[in-house]
Amino acid sequence: MIVEYIRYRVPSERHAAFESAYGRAAVPLGTAPQCVEYELTRCTDEPECYVLRIVWTSADDHTTGFRGSPVFQDFLAEIRPYIADIEEMRHYEHTGVAGRGGSVPTLYAWAGGAEAFERLTECFYAHVLKDDLIGPLFAHMDPGHPRFVAMWLAEVFGGPARYTAERGGYSHMLGQHLGKAITEPQRRRWIGLLLDAADEVRLPADPEFRAAFVGYLEWGTRLALSNSQPGARPVTTAPVPHWGWGVAPPYRS
Repeated sequence: MIVEYIRYRVPSERHAAFESAYGRAAVPLGTAPQCVEYELTRCTDEPECYVLRIVWTSADDHTTGFRGSPVFQDFLAEIRPYIADIEEMRHYEHTGVAGRGGSVPTLYAWAGGAEAFERLTECFYAHVLKDDLIGPLFAHMDPGHPRFVAMWLAEVFGGPARYTAERGGYSHMLGQHLGKAITEPQRRRWIGLLLDAADEVRLPADPEFRAAFVGYLEWGTRLALSNSQPGARPVTTAPVPHWGWGVAPPYRS
């Protein structure tokens, strides 16, 4: 992905018309498959200054794909009167420096930290071992397995990267599923028992947390099911996914 910044200097008497024009231009822009997201901001220190930030799937997708499409003509028709007000229009690439501040807690912190995930997995695997459908998959389970899965979940939801440092990260977790031929009924039972355990150990029950929590369980178990099938050729090297509040992890090569 690539980020485009367009900086405008618009006289105050034209602010309302400018923002209205971009409100209309956002309609075709939002339909462009090359556009990931966009945002128009106004400077509080110098109110005549605006910055339009657009994230594109790639620079070529923007300059060739989008600009060569009929959607671009509809977009351009709305903002053409303000082209002369542009002071900068450039693409920027991501660096390795990125992160979140502390104003929004991680799912890990909201759940209650490492201790909460350890309680969850201990309760969960106690039920798993007694279950007729998925119990056989764990008949020879390492006694430390519940603790290791707690480490995995903690890292996924924003906690310390202990699973990566101590267990080998994604590649090790992948190895736990290869060749297991997991079935769809087993996948669903796994989720059901884990959600029962979440209720039993009183993980947060607010809709926002549970929606994000279940979102990861659906994504992760469907991936595990696919990777476990005979002849599967999964990606073997990837980071541990980092799950946020209702957002799937955006991987970049």
